[in-house]
Amino acid sequence: MIKVSLLIPTLDQSGAEKQLTLLATSLPRDEFDVQVIALTRGGPYAEVLQQHDIPVTILKKRFKFDPLAYRALKKTLQQQQPDILHTWLFAANSYGRMAVKRLSSSQKTPRVIVSERCVDSWKSNWQHNVDRRLLPQTSLLVGNSQGVVDFYREKGVPDSILRVVPNGIVLPDTTVNEAVRSQLYQEHDIPPNARLIAFVGRLARQKRVEELLWALQLIRQMNGDIVLLVIGDGPERAKLEQLAHKYTVTPNVRFLGHRTDVDQLFPLFEVFQLASDFEGQSNSIMEAMSYGIPVVASDIPPNRELVVHGETGFLTSVGDSTGFAQFAERILADPQLANDLGNAARKRMQEEFSVDKMVEGYARLYREVLQ
Repeated sequence: MIKVSLLIPTLDQSGAEKQLTLLATSLPRDEFDVQVIALTRGGPYAEVLQQHDIPVTILKKRFKFDPLAYRALKKTLQQQQPDILHTWLFAANSYGRMAVKRLSSSQKTPRVIVSERCVDSWKSNWQHNVDRRLLPQTSLLVGNSQGVVDFYREKGVPDSILRVVPNGIVLPDTTVNEAVRSQLYQEHDIPPNARLIAFVGRLARQKRVEELLWALQLIRQMNGDIVLLVIGDGPERAKLEQLAHKYTVTPNVRFLGHRTDVDQLFPLFEVFQLASDFEGQSNSIMEAMSYGIPVVASDIPPNRELVVHGETGFLTSVGDSTGFAQFAERILADPQLANDLGNAARKRMQEEFSVDKMVEGYARLYREVLQ
């Protein structure tokens, strides 16, 4: 039996946390004994894990470097004695490798697999220095896209420890729930004949949601029935709401904030848009494609790994609001094109990005590092 401890900062309802939960609950129980450690807090996915009888330990980290949480992590690893410590995101990647480095020679030392989930342009020099200093404690560094792996190769991570395991997606039911539609339209004063374009994600600078607002200004000149749903929250929200007013698109946009029922909203969307200037592998694009929704996304390497231009959706240059508007209008104006793109997108998710493929990819790496 291979003992695996998965370490992540939180179990909030976000992309990395979702992938960790899918992995933990899907690894074969006859081969893997899985436990989960959250550095800071639990969250919705903690409940899911516990429902699957997967032990969850919360360390309650309070500061960027919290000595108490660090000692608690070392103690937890001593108790769990995993064969593999699989860490996710910068804080867990750092704490996990530092803790393993400081385990005494008499204690079991796990192999460490680090998951990087994004082209981390946001990292400062000190964070990259931390990553480099901890490379000796890194058995493998796994990106969820080739773009992520290429980024870390450029930062000095050797090819010998770099691997790619794409995210996994569960194909959902695409049936429209009319009660959900009615409630959404009523709650947010959406005209009954409105056609919905959507963005789902954190409202942060990298997402370039302002480009979508400007594209909306162009789209509504051609189609006044459009409403853009901005689903998510973050530091840019107030600025974006002001921009919507400045661009005079307030009647055509709704800021819904964080929603726990996004899976019920996806079937209502006719187009999905993502304008990010960097990503890892976008869970929101994958979810949209799994629902059979045509995607218009920025033409960056991770998005190219998901969206096949002209086949499952469209790609346009970063910052090209005109391109976002033109492709969205093209989809909205041609029901057959929208249907063909959506069907091809859903098929691509089913064949290339299943949860089974993701789980087997990590299981294979677990076996590899122990050999």
